[in-house]
Amino acid sequence: MFKKVLVALVGVALLVGSIVYVKLGQFTVLGEAAENMVMPPATVTAETISQAHWEQVIEATATVSAAQGVTVSAEAGGRVTRILFESDATVEEGQALLQLDTSTEESQLASAEAAAALARTELARLRKLVQKKLSSQDAVDRASAQVKETVAQVGVIEALIQKKTVRAPFSGRLGLRQVDPGQILSVGDPVVALQMLDPVYVDFSIPQQKLSDLKRGMKVRVFSDASPDENFEGIITAINLEVDPITRNVQVRSQVSNPDEKLRTGMFVNVEVVLPETRQVLAVPATAVLFAPFGNSVFVVDEKSNEETGETEKVLRQQFIKLGQSRGDFVDVTDGLKSGETLVTSGVFKLHSGMKVIIDNTLAPDNSLTPSPGNS
Repeated sequence: MFKKVLVALVGVALLVGSIVYVKLGQFTVLGEAAENMVMPPATVTAETISQAHWEQVIEATATVSAAQGVTVSAEAGGRVTRILFESDATVEEGQALLQLDTSTEESQLASAEAAAALARTELARLRKLVQKKLSSQDAVDRASAQVKETVAQVGVIEALIQKKTVRAPFSGRLGLRQVDPGQILSVGDPVVALQMLDPVYVDFSIPQQKLSDLKRGMKVRVFSDASPDENFEGIITAINLEVDPITRNVQVRSQVSNPDEKLRTGMFVNVEVVLPETRQVLAVPATAVLFAPFGNSVFVVDEKSNEETGETEKVLRQQFIKLGQSRGDFVDVTDGLKSGETLVTSGVFKLHSGMKVIIDNTLAPDNSLTPSPGNS
């Protein structure tokens, strides 16, 4: 019995030993293969950077207001008899918009005109009597005053009748109608909003330290999320004399062309004031920068000769940089790079220094100073 157990143990030991021996041999072969394995080059997109000139701008948020805008209201009270406009219509200066009831005033006008005619007749009769010395000059003077009074009364009633017709004070676009036929209006009751939308005013504020950079006539560009594919151009027309004591900002007004009326009153927009001078920068795509708390860096593509094969290879070098102003998809590098160096432009988070790469710009990102991303 003991011999059988001993033989069994020896057999198991030989079996385990042979398995361990085989596995150790496999691990040794794998280790040697790993030591001799050469990682294939990674495929990256790259771009050679160069000096560029960026125009200098002052950016701000702004509000659009109408160059002329008013809520048309009734100058006289009365009942609405006719509405002569449609909401969102374009009207010309002086165009009739609303007619109020004038029946009472027309009756008063007829009576006043009759009184004026009688006064003129009386004045003419007295002047003839004065020539015949049958009346006094005093009677003529009183009759002349009566003529003037009655004529003035006619003018007052005619003016009141004219006020019963509400007219557009200037050419522009109407808003929504705020009255209905038969409605009784009081003096000052709103009828409809009227605005002239070409051009429009774009008002914005800038910090007081930039006040010396601004002058009337400077070019401005306006961008609206309502029309993301276009910008609107104008000029600065006025700079406020006062600086806000709370925010230390100064109010600036620009006049912007708006032929298609895509900018509307009250709209929020972004504005750029274009300064006359430009600045030389070393611009790199923002996707080329590896942002990190310990410092921002890029990967420079260097060409090195392989000591074994003698072939020229592209090898990455991580370079720490200092960043300046950003513009669109680009950022200015103020220190750490030189013009003419080639940088990896995408996927930098998975790279490391010393890695061999192959450049393929087939899927390179399309960078722009004025990007217009679509809605997501």
